[in-house]
This record gives sequence, structure tokens and C-alpha cells, in this order.
Amino acid sequence: MRGSFFVFKRRMVQRLRQLAIFVIGSAKVKLLLCCCFAFTLLVLASRAPAFMGWEHQTVPPDRSSVHRKGYTILMNTWKRNDLLKKSISHYTKCAGLDSIHIVWSEPDPPSDSLTNFLNHVIKSNSRGGRQIELKYDINKEDSLNNRFKEIKGLKTDAVFSIDDDVIFPCSSVEFAFNVWRSAPDTMVGYVPRVHWLDQSKGNMDHYIYGGWWSVWWMGTYSMVLSKAAFFHKKYLSLYTNEMPASIRDYVTKNRNCEDIAMSFLVANATGASPIWVKGDINEIGSTGISSLGGHSEKRSECVNRFVAEYGRMPLVSTSVKAVDSRGVWFW
Repeated sequence: MRGSFFVFKRRMVQRLRQLAIFVIGSAKVKLLLCCCFAFTLLVLASRAPAFMGWEHQTVPPDRSSVHRKGYTILMNTWKRNDLLKKSISHYTKCAGLDSIHIVWSEPDPPSDSLTNFLNHVIKSNSRGGRQIELKYDINKEDSLNNRFKEIKGLKTDAVFSIDDDVIFPCSSVEFAFNVWRSAPDTMVGYVPRVHWLDQSKGNMDHYIYGGWWSVWWMGTYSMVLSKAAFFHKKYLSLYTNEMPASIRDYVTKNRNCEDIAMSFLVANATGASPIWVKGDINEIGSTGISSLGGHSEKRSECVNRFVAEYGRMPLVSTSVKAVDSRGVWFW
């Protein structure tokens, strides 16, 4: 009797072990199936825009209105013809482009070979009756203020200020252009920057300039850099003729902060914040002055100098960002 009891007990233990193994095995199988199902959903979600015809496509513009309502590229360059060629070759494919003005401040004029190359590229990319105009804005003086000199006879209201080493997809440019058209008095750009009051100075109104990581950390911005931004052509005239000459002199002397000066100018005229547009930036050149030591401190000096010139802080902070919902699944 006692032996039978132990046999029964041993069989029960074995069955319980088998049941536990079965339950655990089933749970693993279910977990694996759930993971596979979730992975499949993620793959389908990532490809859904392509299946549905939403994959970062721009609405074809009205060809009859492109010339009338397009934009002018104002490209700053300095002894980097290889980058200039790449940028012009790219942007001449963008549908809304009406004309290109190259800000030329080099001591030697543009070479015939460069001009012939650019004209060939423009001709190759000008389709559907579209004619893109190319002009050099020749400057005798080497000053960063040259990029914002007034341009007489500019056909478009919209100006896309861009450096020669910065490339955005045409779809991103067209989206930013449409955002600008909804608010043509403000600056619309891809590279946000921020300022804030330095609390350590007590009652003194002393401001600090912050770069991208400050924007990311604080979740706010008050400037968009003119290395990639849309603005109205009227601000070129205001910068050249109405902005305090002392600010232009400061920019020329220090070879810095013309972009901050433009941000101050627009904010002072509108009392509004800029608009940051999300875009995929491709910087094809080497690092510039922003990589040098003491850059942020020098930029902070510019901010405080310009505040003194205006007699107040005109920059307006915001946390708004424009995103093209056609290119993302969750927004």
C-alpha cells in the first residue's frame, strides 16, 4: 500500500512537470507569434505610405503659376566651385525655382568654365517651358553683409537663402516654400537656434545664444539661421537701407552674426517668431566657423550687442515645428 502511494506520487510529479513544460512551451510559442505579428505590423506600417501613394510626394505645381509665384535662390559661396556646382545641379531640379543669384565676393570674377558649366546644368534641368535665370551678384568688398544686399528687379517675393554646402531634397524645399507662403512676413527655415536670459547676471539683461543641443534640450527656439531659410525680398532692402549701420559694421568687423542680424531685423519688423521646418539636411562641405572654439560666446556677444542697438530684445521664442505629414506615418 505504501509502495503504491509512492508510485502514485511519483507519477503525479512527472505529470505536473510535463504540464509545466507544456505551459511554458506554449507561452514561448505564443510570445514568439506575438513578436512576429508585431514585427509584421511595423513593416506594413513603414511601407504603407508607399502602398497608398503617400511616400513623400509633392503635389505637382501649376506650371502657369510657377514663374509668377516661385522663389529665388540666394546662394552664398566662397572659393568652393566644386560645392557650388553640386548645389546648383541639385536645386535646378526643384519645381518652384525661378532664378538663382550667387553672392560672389571673391577677388577674381567667376571663370568662364564655371559659368558655362552652370548654364549647361540649368538648361538640362529646365523642362516644360521653365526658364531659370542665373545671375552673379559681384561684390568688391568681402563682407558677410553681401549675402543680404538689396537686389533690384527681383521677380519673386520669396527668397531662399542657402549656403553652397547645404542640400535639402526638393520635396523639403517645396514644403518649406508652401509654409512660407502661409506666413510670408516671417522667416521659415531648417536650422533653429535659441536665446535665453542669463539669470546669473542678476538684474542685468544679459542673453545667451544656444545652438542645436540647447534647442533640443529646451524644446524652444527663437531664430532660424539664414544658411537655409525662406524670407520676403523686402528684408534685403531693410537690411541694406534701414537696419542700423552700426550692426552692419559690427558684422563686417567680426566676420560673424549676419544671420542673427537678419533674425533680429525680421522679428523687430513683425513681432512674431520664425517657423522651423523639419527637413533632411545634407552638409557636403567641411565644418565652418561654428566648429571653432569660443563660437557660442562670440554669438552671445552678437545677441547682446544687437539688443543694445535695438534698445530691446525683439526675438520671440516658440515651440512650433512644421512637419510634412505626407512623409511620416505617426504625426
